Amino acid sequence: MANLFDRTNYPTQEPETLTVGDRWVWKREDLITTYPSDTYGLTYKFSKDTGGSSGNTLSITATATSTAYVVEVSSATTANLGDGTYLWQAYITRTSDSERETLTTGTVEVIPNFSAISSDLRSFAKKCVDNLEAVITNRATIDQASFSIGNRSLSRMSPEELHTMYDKYKAIYERETKLARIKSGKKSGTTIGVRF
Repeated sequence: MANLFDRTNYPTQEPETLTVGDRWVWKREDLITTYPSDTYGLTYKFSKDTGGSSGNTLSITATATSTAYVVEVSSATTANLGDGTYLWQAYITRTSDSERETLTTGTVEVIPNFSAISSDLRSFAKKCVDNLEAVITNRATIDQASFSIGNRSLSRMSPEELHTMYDKYKAIYERETKLARIKSGKKSGTTIGVRF
């Protein structure tokens, strides 16, 4: 794995996921020729898709080198952000008159800093699978039996409903797991059997 503290190894596009409390880095080598740093500047604005209140916005000014615009955001700065989906825009500004153009826009998923959280980090689908399995196998705690899906407590569901819900949320959880594996550069884990 490449050293992510070395600028030569920075991603060359805006990441799709970032982590609260991590150092955020990337570079845009494709812009420096069209927008030379002696005449232009690159900035980013991040805003959580639920609103721009305190802790939900971030402005970033890229540093220009001879080969790229480089983004480096300290861990101390990202530690103050909330997790969730953020919308972002990248602007190029002409330094002579402060005229600005929006270059690109996108979204990024900002995931929580697991080392700073003591709460349950399971997805809703995983919680459903675990609680449904406990109820189906008659080993549920009071909290698991009272867990609700769609305003219905698991303790109020028929065995058929429990099995239907289990199959549904197991499939959702397996999709989440496959997607996470693919995003981390691993194989999806799906095996395709072939008979000869």
